[in-house]
Amino acid sequence: MTTATIREETCVPRFARGTRLQYDRVREQWFVQAPERAFLADAVAAEILQLVNGKRSLGQIIDQLTEKFSAPRDVITQDVMSMTQDLADKQVLLLA
Repeated sequence: MTTATIREETCVPRFARGTRLQYDRVREQWFVQAPERAFLADAVAAEILQLVNGKRSLGQIIDQLTEKFSAPRDVITQDVMSMTQDLADKQVLLLA
């Protein structure tokens, strides 16, 4: 696992140990809970992170989101790659 720059859709993201996506029903907001910190997840991030299971590749996540939202694949790819890289840099996601 590494936080190296994401270059390929074959990377498989997973949450770092002790980190998870959680839904706050009171605030109706998704957030990432990590040891000693938490990050609010906007609507786009929540859609992406709900598909992170340690088995799906970034390409599979991109394909599912492209189908779900009928959006251009290049737009979805940019959003997924950017967000996963940001969370990998923060050691929230690990990439294989």
